[in-house]
Amino acid sequence: MPAALSPQNWPFSLEWLPPAAYLVGGSVRDALLGRQADYLDLDFVLPEGAVQTAKQLANHYQAGYVLLDAERQIARVVFEGATVDFAAQVGDSLEADLYRRDFTVNAIAYSPHSQQILDPLQGYADLQLGLIRTVQFENLREDPLRLLRAYRQAAQLGFQIEPASQNQIRKLAKLLASIAAERIQSELGYLLNSALGTPFLQLAWQDGLLASWLPHATADSLQRIAQMDQAAAEPSLSLALSADWADPPAGSRNWLKLAKLSALLSCDPAIAEPELWRLKYSRAEIQAVLAVVTLLPQLGRWAEESGQPSGELSASQQYQLFRQAGAAFPALAVAATASAVPPAVVQPLIRRYLTVDDPIAHPSALLTGRDLITQLNLPPGPLIGQLLAVIQLAHAEGKVVNRSEAIELARTLI
Repeated sequence: MPAALSPQNWPFSLEWLPPAAYLVGGSVRDALLGRQADYLDLDFVLPEGAVQTAKQLANHYQAGYVLLDAERQIARVVFEGATVDFAAQVGDSLEADLYRRDFTVNAIAYSPHSQQILDPLQGYADLQLGLIRTVQFENLREDPLRLLRAYRQAAQLGFQIEPASQNQIRKLAKLLASIAAERIQSELGYLLNSALGTPFLQLAWQDGLLASWLPHATADSLQRIAQMDQAAAEPSLSLALSADWADPPAGSRNWLKLAKLSALLSCDPAIAEPELWRLKYSRAEIQAVLAVVTLLPQLGRWAEESGQPSGELSASQQYQLFRQAGAAFPALAVAATASAVPPAVVQPLIRRYLTVDDPIAHPSALLTGRDLITQLNLPPGPLIGQLLAVIQLAHAEGKVVNRSEAIELARTLI
């Protein structure tokens, strides 16, 4: 028996669970599909005493306790390796509760005491068919996030969306504008994180689900996202995307996701930035995405203006590009590889990035501002930063190779 359905694998004894408690939702669905998870996520519905049961369980096992919703009587107990939610039954019966859920595959209940399955909506049949089917039209209207969740769960499970359900979703697509940005971002995150999500992201765009939050997404931008998935599989880019010496944006270690996100925004950074803030991305994530939005067309222009048949950038341009991209270079590289930028331009940049001691991609400082102030008797000010930038570039180009030569260069500049 799958771990989620077997009380022997739970972090608490079955005797603490009232006889009328049923396991519901994703844990039952995944167990019936044979999907195993290292972390248990259990959801129980009780006709009464949901919060009290959670409190008793937390107290007895010295586990974490959170009251998630006092009005709807939902509480959470957090164990090491498991999260257990308890919710009050909605309606007069468990069957009525299941009729309030989003999709038939999530409306299957299991009694751990009797080991009986309750499946009034034929969710198991849809599991066998690989279909995401809505329970009721009004359930979508009640929580419009379910519209986007259908595409996310279809991607996650490798399912298709049942045609009549997809038609219902299209009719309600505009309701997504009313959903909290954090919830939208969470659903988008999965579709952007995995290549499995890309076809469903394209489908969500076609069905109007992105219009409220990503109004500048186009068929071309969705096609570029598919090309990014292909580009990310190339060995050199795969290494760049997983390189661990650069600090990624807070809350995200997925440069590919940020590259894809850049394709869904306006190409004008001044317009793209408010779109990102509205979706509640972190400051570091926004800076990384805007670096891609800004530098991708610049990279293309430099390649055209280089005068080289291959379009390869000068050392000075490469240095400037790495400085402006910062830690977000892997996101820029995958976006450039999937665009019209010639491979002869992008590949040398990737090789430099993957060479930890490369003087252009990863320059080391020969001097500090304090060195210039003390060695050349200069006052603190903007001149110090300007001198350091020139010295850094000269070092990257091999024009100065040590501290003494850097001091001498600074002396000639002033």
